[in-house]
Amino acid sequence: MDSPTSPYLNMKALFSPLGAARVCQLAMGCTIIAMVIHSAGYSGSHGVFCMAVWCFCFAMSVVVFFFDAARLYSCLPISWENLTVTCAAFATLVYVTASVVYPLFFVRSECPYAGCDVRNYRIAVTVCSILGTLAYGAEVALCRARPGQAVVGYMSTVSGLLKVVQWFVACVIFGALANGSQYSLYAATVYCVVVYAFCFALTTLVVIMTVCGRTKSVRSMPFDRFVVVCTLLEVLLYLSASVVWPVFCFDTKYGSPWRPYSCPQGKCPWDSKVVVAVFSFVNFMLYVADLVYSQRLRFVSRSHLSNTIRRP
Repeated sequence: MDSPTSPYLNMKALFSPLGAARVCQLAMGCTIIAMVIHSAGYSGSHGVFCMAVWCFCFAMSVVVFFFDAARLYSCLPISWENLTVTCAAFATLVYVTASVVYPLFFVRSECPYAGCDVRNYRIAVTVCSILGTLAYGAEVALCRARPGQAVVGYMSTVSGLLKVVQWFVACVIFGALANGSQYSLYAATVYCVVVYAFCFALTTLVVIMTVCGRTKSVRSMPFDRFVVVCTLLEVLLYLSASVVWPVFCFDTKYGSPWRPYSCPQGKCPWDSKVVVAVFSFVNFMLYVADLVYSQRLRFVSRSHLSNTIRRP
């Protein structure tokens, strides 16, 4: 809660390392959108995805910067620190994806039919997207909880940031599942989809509870213990899915261990199955790392920290 004598505008929103990182995010986002609309262009599902990422992150950064500069976050019934670091971590991941996808599909060494100016603009968009990634990553680094500090913002810890990465990887898995993965052929692969959806929902629940400040207890269970229990369950479920999915997709009895020659490029179910298998294992390892780190985490509410500091 801000002091009644505090100025209406938060000057640290501009004149601080965190403020500089957010200004850089705004500058890069505005520059990218302007160049893409002006000359660089975009087309197809990949171009729409990249443009959606840049527009969404720019709008999100505008809202965060405005609320921080005007101190309006104190009027919101949420944990502002947890919300901002979650948004920054998510923006970093999607910006990395866009920074890889856009040049992969739109940047060529030779000049396109529209001329070399278009190629140069696309290269500039890629460079600005990389700089935007660094700006969002800098915000995450500045907000991350340091060892030895009392943990007030759970999302600023390694465990909290891993939750965002897990959520992002699950979105990649869902995208591959929707791209003709043929998961409905066997009950076992349907089970894997249920596992992915359940773990995604559970991770989302933890993030929402944290952002909304509901971290005191869950049915008389401390929040840090609740997180550990959820993570252990997710580890076990992802372990089973990481074993079941490859067996029922690549074993000769149920599928094919090799990519069919007649499979069309970009629309091959086998490719989608490989993506799901790889990212299932990636998320399993992320949940294991989360579980290991959560054993050492002890969450301290802001009110409890304030009472501790006031004690003589």
